[in-house]
Amino acid sequence: MSDPEKHIKTMRTALGRARWGGPAAILGALGLYAATHSFYSVEAGRRAVLFSRIGGLQNNVYSEGLHFRIPWLQWPILFDIRTRPFNIKSPTGSKDLQTINIALRVLYRPHSAAIPVICRQLGEQYDERVLPSITNEVLKSVVAKFNASQLITMRQEVSLLIAKELKERAKDFNLILDDVSITELGFGKEYTHAVEAKQIAQQEAQRAQFVVERAKQERQEKVVRAEGEAKAAELIGESVRKNPGYLKLRRIRAATAISKVIAESSNRAYLDSGTLLLNLNDLEDQFNKPPGGGK
Repeated sequence: MSDPEKHIKTMRTALGRARWGGPAAILGALGLYAATHSFYSVEAGRRAVLFSRIGGLQNNVYSEGLHFRIPWLQWPILFDIRTRPFNIKSPTGSKDLQTINIALRVLYRPHSAAIPVICRQLGEQYDERVLPSITNEVLKSVVAKFNASQLITMRQEVSLLIAKELKERAKDFNLILDDVSITELGFGKEYTHAVEAKQIAQQEAQRAQFVVERAKQERQEKVVRAEGEAKAAELIGESVRKNPGYLKLRRIRAATAISKVIAESSNRAYLDSGTLLLNLNDLEDQFNKPPGGGK
């Protein structure tokens, strides 16, 4: 039951009860009705406009608080001006003809100064009449400007462009959009499979490139090692030719290492100077021997 109909029914009930008491009772009932229905309150986060039986919808907007009205002749229409969410999910097409499933969240509120216009043109359910149509329109027009791959790499730019165009479109209906954001971005099965195949191919190419690089590194390492060993052999040979005592020093170091290992072992072993590579006298005679083999 609407507000005017409720007031008429209340007044008729009061008059019906008071007519048995004479004119004084009727005037008292009318006074009581006027006293209890002459004021109305507007809660926080709401605005009100008055509708008059004589002049129709008034242009004044009433804020929170207690306000006066003429009973039966005027009644308030309340509007919620707090920010509310609106979610929509719409399939659309990209520039390269791919199916895109995009979901959008919009935080909106009516322009408080334009509530009489909104009430006169759209009614109290203005959001259900406006937001689905303009949101779908803007989504399809913006997404059609980008390829499917660009929607992923340029998601922030796409979101800003949608917000800009949607806010401009909402101004025509006296709506304020506080925030517009993309909450979901999906693609068709064929495009998803193509992307997965491309990623697998890229991974295989990177793996093959890694194997090739590792083979090159191993080959380079072998070359460097061989060059180092050849250079070391050359230096050792040159040292032996220039100074025969170098070979004696190497034998002493080898014997020291052998004796250390045997000393740390739990087994007992007896080694002569030949086994320990310490037969230095034979080695000295060999180096002191004349080149021609004479004594």
